[in-house]
Amino acid sequence: MLNTIIATLFNWSPYVLAILLLIILFRRFMPSFIKIWIVKLLAMLMWASYVVGFFHYTLPQRDIVLLLDSYEKRMDVSNNALFWGQPDAGTLKSDTRDVRFVDAQRPDGSVIVYRNEDTSFGWPPYFKFDSSNLGAEVKQLLSTPDDPKWVAVRHYGWRNTIFSIFPNMTSVKQVAGPDVRLIPWFNIVFFIILSLIILGVFRLMQKFKRSRIDPLVEGAEDVWDDVATGSETMGDKVRNWFKRLGGKP
Repeated sequence: MLNTIIATLFNWSPYVLAILLLIILFRRFMPSFIKIWIVKLLAMLMWASYVVGFFHYTLPQRDIVLLLDSYEKRMDVSNNALFWGQPDAGTLKSDTRDVRFVDAQRPDGSVIVYRNEDTSFGWPPYFKFDSSNLGAEVKQLLSTPDDPKWVAVRHYGWRNTIFSIFPNMTSVKQVAGPDVRLIPWFNIVFFIILSLIILGVFRLMQKFKRSRIDPLVEGAEDVWDDVATGSETMGDKVRNWFKRLGGKP
């Protein structure tokens, strides 16, 4: 029941956001009981969730796990192809294909399943063409009860049982143990650069507004003031003319 509710909310969320934006756009025609500030807040929260979800899905993450098994499975990826990679480079594209999977176990005992697919020149732009080689590395690092091998799996994406989504591993490296501290340097540098770009664009927009938009607005205000002053002056002249004629303004 809960899975059905979550799947329904996910599928209908774009339509809900579109309705919220239409309410904001035509707020002058909305009934008084609709609180526009609540609608704006909901729209902003939905936009924020999309942005956070996009970066969380796309940017690389690393897990410390034990690799348990590596195998291939025939999958149909037509319905949720957005969350799947590309067929191996040099092979025919098909909705039904063999996909490499890797079973793993986290330090807390929970399990996770990764997929091992090429991304080619698609999105996200990892330019991964070596899924076959990565599969061979995984088989060399498989753990046994007598010989546990802790590895750091670099991947992107999510594991979601509702939509049959699997994170796609991009590299694997053996580490000393489950307590190894991994610092996400790439993500840190990425967000620093992104923040600088956003700040630079904001400053450019401010400069453009001061140099281009504000003078136009001030010029329009001056013209309006001149028109208003001219109208008042003309009105005074008309009233004085009527007074001189003995009439009423």
